[in-house]
Parts: sequence; structure tokens; C-alpha cells
Amino acid sequence: MSLGVTMAENVPSAHLRAVLQALLVTFLWSTSWVLIKIGLKDIPALTFAGLRYVLAFMCLLPLVLWSGQGRQRPYRMIQQLSRPDWLRLIVLGLLFYSVTQGAQFLGLDRLPAVTASLLLSFTVIVIALLGIPLLSEHPTRLQWGGIGLYLVGVLVYFYPVSIPTRQIVGLIIVLIGVFANSYSTVLGRDINRRATISPLIVTVISMGIGAVVMLAGGIIAQGLPSLSLQNWAIIAWLAVVNTAFAFTLWNHTQRTLTAVETSIINNTMLIQIAVLAWLFLDEDLSGREVFGLVLAGVGTLIVQVQRRRVT
Repeated sequence: MSLGVTMAENVPSAHLRAVLQALLVTFLWSTSWVLIKIGLKDIPALTFAGLRYVLAFMCLLPLVLWSGQGRQRPYRMIQQLSRPDWLRLIVLGLLFYSVTQGAQFLGLDRLPAVTASLLLSFTVIVIALLGIPLLSEHPTRLQWGGIGLYLVGVLVYFYPVSIPTRQIVGLIIVLIGVFANSYSTVLGRDINRRATISPLIVTVISMGIGAVVMLAGGIIAQGLPSLSLQNWAIIAWLAVVNTAFAFTLWNHTQRTLTAVETSIINNTMLIQIAVLAWLFLDEDLSGREVFGLVLAGVGTLIVQVQRRRVT
């Protein structure tokens, strides 16, 4: 009897632990925006992004080399990858890391963190729309309502439209990143649907390819400046804690949390970033802008939750 009670008590505690761990991950990811804005004062955007993800790749590489046993070792699975598999991983790495992450850093160099975050949340909407021709997934009526609510939120946030030229360039760069991120997400789902490559291998290989290309491009185009101890500390924290550790912990929580719970927790980042930017970057928001953020956040949440329930 006592054993049954103990097991019943462990279930909610394990679930609560997973929720708290997922919230910790979203908090770490949200702090990345603040750290990136601080680092961009001294480090060129593409070089900065390349250094972060090359170091993160080096942290995750041991998991590929030494985890598993026998034929289940990831590096043995890599040896069995076909040419089409490698082509998909290369395209995924270039899209999700070289283009998407590069655009995020370049955009943050020109835009307030909250504005860039709001625009990047448009990824959810684009994925839903891309799912129609590419995955034969048609949005429900409620999802269309969520898309409309998001667009209303964006209009409320930016009204009246008065954007400096530098920020217009930033908006264009971030929107390029949004479409690259959206397509790479659809491509990633297609790769995972085939179930022939483990998620760890997909992440590590695509990250390594995309990060090396991004770092090389950054050094060629922007150079590698002399970095201070603080610069290296920011890069190391972003790579080791906010990327390698957070990725590992997030995947661990997915064994316990439902897709709907994951969507809700992930969606809190929009508000977290706004609060952190206000506290540490002096990015003040008016009541209208906060209202626009809330509308956009609810809109993307509706689209995500409905999509995951359907799939």
C-alpha cells in the first residue's frame, strides 16, 4: 500500500520537476538575448554567432563520440548515413545555423531585443502556412484565428509606423531569418519523421556544419577582433550553458511533458525577453506595446497548441 502511495507521489513530483527544468531552459534562452546585445558592442555579429555555435558543437561532440554501446554508438550511425542523408543535414545546418542564427545576431545588432523577439515569433505562423503545400497540414479555424490575432498584435506593437532606416535593415534581416528558420523546422520535421537518424546526430552534425560556415564567413567579412575576458566569458556561457546544457536538459524534459505543455512553456519567452530587456538593456515598453506583445503571444500559442494536437 505504501509502495503504491510512494509511486503515485513520485509521478506529480517528476512532472513538476520537468516543468521547472523546462522553465529554466526558457529562462536561459531568454537571457541569451541580453547577453548577445551586450556582446555585440565589441564583437562583430557573424563572428560572434560563429564562435558561440562552434564552441557549443565542440561541447556536444563528445556525446556523439562516447555515448551509447556497440552499434548504437552515434558515431557508428554516422558512418551509415547515405548521401541524401548528408545532403539534408548540410542544408539543415546552413539554413538553421548559418542563415537563421546569423540573421538573429545581425538583427539584434540593429533592433531592440523585444522587437527582434516579436518578429522571430512569426516563425510559428510561417511554419503553419508552409505546412499546407509541404506537409499537407491545413490550419484549423482556430489556428487561422490565432494567425489573425498575432498579426493584430504586431500592428498594435508597431503602430504608428515610424521605423529608423537602420532598424528597417534589421527588420529585413530578421524576416530572412524567420523564413530560413521556418523552412529548416519543416525540413527537420521531415528528417525526424523518417526516423533513420537520431535527434542527437541531426543536431550535432547540422550545428557543426552551420557553425563552421558561419564563423568562416564572419571572419572573412567582419574579421576577428581582440576579445576581452568579458567577451570570452559571454561566448563561453552562451555556448556551454545556454546552448549545450540547455539543449540537453530540454530534450530530457520532452520525455515527461506533453507537446501542449512544451508549447505553453516555450511561449513564455516572449514575455521573459521583454522583462529582461527592460531590466538590463533599458528597453522601455509602452502600454500599447505590451498589449501588442500579449496579443501576438496568445496568437502564436493558439497556432502551436492546435498544430501539436492535430499532429
